[in-house]
Amino acid sequence: MTNLYTRLAAGFPHGDRLFADQPGGSPIRYADVARRSAAFAHRLRGLGIGVGDRVAVQVEKSIDMLLLYLGCLRAGAVFLPLNTAYTAAELDHFMRDAEPGLFVCDPAALEAIEPLARAAGVRRVETLGADGSGSLADALADMPADFDDVERTDDDLAAILYTSGTTGRSKGAMLSHDNLGSNAFVLRDLWRFTGDDVLLHALPVFHTHGLFVATNTILAAGASMIFMPRFDASEMLRHLPAATSMMGVPTFYIRLLDEPGFSRELVGHMRLFISGSAPLSADIHRAFRERTGHAILERYGMTETNMNTSNPYEGERIAGTVGLPLPGVSVRIADPESGRLLPPGEVGVIEIAGRNVFKGYWRMPEKTAAEFRGGHFISGDLGRIDDRGYVSIVGRAKDLIISGGYNVYPAEVETALDELAEIRESAVIGVPHRDLGEAVVAVVVPRAPGFADVEAITALLADKLARFKRPRAILFADALPKNAMGKVQKAALREQYRALLA
Repeated sequence: MTNLYTRLAAGFPHGDRLFADQPGGSPIRYADVARRSAAFAHRLRGLGIGVGDRVAVQVEKSIDMLLLYLGCLRAGAVFLPLNTAYTAAELDHFMRDAEPGLFVCDPAALEAIEPLARAAGVRRVETLGADGSGSLADALADMPADFDDVERTDDDLAAILYTSGTTGRSKGAMLSHDNLGSNAFVLRDLWRFTGDDVLLHALPVFHTHGLFVATNTILAAGASMIFMPRFDASEMLRHLPAATSMMGVPTFYIRLLDEPGFSRELVGHMRLFISGSAPLSADIHRAFRERTGHAILERYGMTETNMNTSNPYEGERIAGTVGLPLPGVSVRIADPESGRLLPPGEVGVIEIAGRNVFKGYWRMPEKTAAEFRGGHFISGDLGRIDDRGYVSIVGRAKDLIISGGYNVYPAEVETALDELAEIRESAVIGVPHRDLGEAVVAVVVPRAPGFADVEAITALLADKLARFKRPRAILFADALPKNAMGKVQKAALREQYRALLA
């Protein structure tokens, strides 16, 4: 197989076809994509970045960041995007672990980054601003507009993405050219993306969702994007009339539903709304359909595997499920301890195999070996598959609550809570309990500010959940702690409330 960029570029539209429209900025054509990614590739080579060298990037969202990613692919380098919220201590870990040959940061962060990089042994530090400024961008004018893409094999690394590190140090997931390429073309075909599509892109681009799922799929289709710097509900309303599709996290859809101007008339022309990165509650799925006439297409993926399953483009999109395995992807349910395969309907750990599955954790061969069983990656997610093949996520194995000897799956309790008219969203955790081992605790965000009627919520759950599943405590909050992709940070909640019932 060839370099991923070469595969994507084979289908680029000719002439002045639009790749990305940046509100407040200049439009980027596909011809610009080819020229500027070539210039980045030449610049990397001039900086001494060779095949297989890591290029770590911590910058604000911009088209130039995407084109730098493509330049890395073309030069055979390994792209390593980093969350802009990472602290100096976290960056020190990434620099020492990945040993990048180049670190690219925002111009304003250079003074803080340079000594950190020097101490970690990073050879070069360059800057790249969201406004097109910075030392890396300044040098592009003198670079050639063509580049001979470096040949890559299926297994050669294209990127390393560090996991969130909610337990222990973050691990670097190694993603190959074929991991990313196979997934992009499958998603293009499954979700029916063509050159006529315009994706409203408001996701971060340091994560697999905004970088690989959104961008690679659009490039594979020769489609266009409206490239938003961040999610802003009112701005989304302004740009939706020019879009045909949108990818988002559940928080995006929750906030859009809060907007009075978000109506069936506004989005009647839209082709597709896709949600991922965090569970979409059945309640939000139903509310969105009632308001707009559109059924959100929910899918399931993770850093190590890209996308694994999707509700169908044509066919029933079932609220509370993440759909069917993608073509070429094997999804099975196994007993977490023994590895015994479980029949339909039973809850176990989700295991995945396919061209989308990563090559392992960077410089962690023992950890990699422990995470595979019978050729399948052990995801750490608990789920079930029904008789029709639809996959439902029950929760993370580490989030499972064992209370009085009974297994309690947080997602089941959260679903019951989220269906209540009084509750906007919820998170269910286990906290230490002297008699039960762990007790079920719910942290809920009410729809009406100031609502805090524990007895009313407890009464409403009585007919929905067995007694052992019902929360021993219900806590009200203005918001739930979430990461940049809208995923609730349950580790933080467990730490905050660990002494609540001890």
